[in-house]
Amino acid sequence: MMTKFDKRDRAELFRRRLLHAMRINDITQSALARAISVDRSTVSQLLSGEGARLPNAQVVGECAASLGVSADWLLGLSERPESADDVVANALAVTQAPRALVDEQIFDWHREAAGYKIRHVPAGMPDLLKTPAMLEWEYSPHLGRTTEQAIGASEDRLNLMLTSKSDYEIALPLHEIESFLNAESYYRGLPLETRFAQVEHMRVLYRRLYPRLRIYLFDARRLYSSPITVFGPLLAVIYVGRHYLAFRDTGRVQTILDHFDQLVRESTVSDREFPAFLDENAPAALAD
Repeated sequence: MMTKFDKRDRAELFRRRLLHAMRINDITQSALARAISVDRSTVSQLLSGEGARLPNAQVVGECAASLGVSADWLLGLSERPESADDVVANALAVTQAPRALVDEQIFDWHREAAGYKIRHVPAGMPDLLKTPAMLEWEYSPHLGRTTEQAIGASEDRLNLMLTSKSDYEIALPLHEIESFLNAESYYRGLPLETRFAQVEHMRVLYRRLYPRLRIYLFDARRLYSSPITVFGPLLAVIYVGRHYLAFRDTGRVQTILDHFDQLVRESTVSDREFPAFLDENAPAALAD
């Protein structure tokens, strides 16, 4: 609930905040007067501490714009000094998403969220669980550096992520892993030996890390999800191909978290059932 101010109290709050903003910006009365196109005496009156009158809307707006704060904050109508544009910019960031292995931005977000639970709906098979051979098959057409250098750097980052104090929950579309196991669709042409090694790698890694690592399979025909990652309570990221949409405001992070939790609740294969699913659904050549 917004606090109600007496006229004198609001006028005094305006003067304090105006003076604070001037100090932060290292701007003098004369400089502010020039910036808002008034006499220096007008600014002096704004700061004089006498009377209960507030300046008109034009002066308040010009002061706010010149000092990089919001008019609502100067008037005591908000506790956030940022302008509305700045609030939106801080709450939502659009960053590039290069077609590369564990790019720098994703790695920075993982380090920032160390110790928090990380929830992930990948765009394909999770990079976190891939073998070097799988990484090479998938990414070699897109790598700017040599394949060997890129995979080496990626493996180091993946290992750091896996050995961090974070827990990982991964919700994977059922059709994605079925396509991988059968070398269909996106995975057409994936060599049998690469699939075999990848399945065994996932088995070993899952046994070693569970329950810190939990994988759920959901039916995208019942409940669809874009690729997302939720970094604890700090950040929620939606992957849209060439860019990430990164949200930091509490409401949007919670909304995306609720969506992920629904994927888990309605999963076709639970985290406990995932190893058995691999054994039962791998083609015979992989299961032998």
